Amino acid sequence: MQYRFFRTCLAAALTAAMVFAPVAQANAAPARIKDIVDVEGVRENQLVGYGLVVGLDGTGDSLNNSPFTRQSLQSMLERLGVNTNGENVRTANVAAVMVTANLPAFATQGSRMDVAVSALGDSDSLQGGTLLVTPLVGADGEVYAIAQGPVAINGFKAQGDAASIISGVPTTGRISSGALIEREIGFELGSMHSLRLSLRNADLTTARRIAMVINDFIGVPTAVPEDPATVRLTLPANFNGNIVDLLTDIEQLMVQTDQSAKIVIDENSGIIVMGKDVRVSSVAVAQSNLTVSIAESPEVSQPNPFSMGQTEVVPNTDLNVTQTDMALTTVEESVTLQQLVDGLNALGLTPRDLIAILQAIKATGALQAEIEVL
Repeated sequence: MQYRFFRTCLAAALTAAMVFAPVAQANAAPARIKDIVDVEGVRENQLVGYGLVVGLDGTGDSLNNSPFTRQSLQSMLERLGVNTNGENVRTANVAAVMVTANLPAFATQGSRMDVAVSALGDSDSLQGGTLLVTPLVGADGEVYAIAQGPVAINGFKAQGDAASIISGVPTTGRISSGALIEREIGFELGSMHSLRLSLRNADLTTARRIAMVINDFIGVPTAVPEDPATVRLTLPANFNGNIVDLLTDIEQLMVQTDQSAKIVIDENSGIIVMGKDVRVSSVAVAQSNLTVSIAESPEVSQPNPFSMGQTEVVPNTDLNVTQTDMALTTVEESVTLQQLVDGLNALGLTPRDLIAILQAIKATGALQAEIEVL
């Protein structure tokens, strides 16, 4: 009886999905060019530095366990004229930290940017601390900014003799406008006559559509798709302005983006994300659920009166295995993946069951999509 019920439910669900579900459109929603491409040379640069945070309320590094903090503190004091060689420094108000920041594109000398501060040693919290002057260097080893200022954290830690509570991460924080830019990265965008637009999601169709939209707007062949991820833009000879003016004119143009059929699966969390253009060829699907239940109900065994026996606990295990089978059901050709999943969801299958079924359909060659497992 249960076997027939599952078979009837699956057939009805799949039939209803194929009849009433709307057909997915071939194209995705239109988007502005500025939202789907990056301009060559217009980018951030990562900076990093090592520094000290002082003024902590006893939550800093323990100098015995953090020799780098001790060495940094002694070196800083020596530069300020204080000699601590041979002395046993026991302060708990100092913490070694790593300072990171992203140097914005076209940032000018003298402007400011935010920095992130993260504890490097065994500090418990950076609350109330102040970052001392910290040079921030780039990948080339050159100093591009100097960071300093009070650290603002989002978390806190409260501790007693028998209990403690932590909210957020008190060993990380930020300094708003905490770094002063000392060196600029030269890039003369306005003097360029040709540059490349890099698609954030590489696709041949989208690259060609971007070039067509730009050329239709300008009226002359200005953009050329070079590959799925690149469109080359050339300044027209009769254009009234430079390349910055051209980018300003075209970045608001709308483009109908396209995407490949793809399924992303996270097996650890059971998450399935699918593209709407995925299709399934004719395939037959069956699924079986195996449930094992174990119940422990120990019993007490008492010895006979006036005997020399002892009271013992006798284990009693109740083991039950239940298997639920689903009938082999045919999925018609050209049904979309969403319609297939709707039909399977009608049977109450878990995401992990759906993952296993999708991978099995892919193995048969009936799933016209790429599966990416995270």
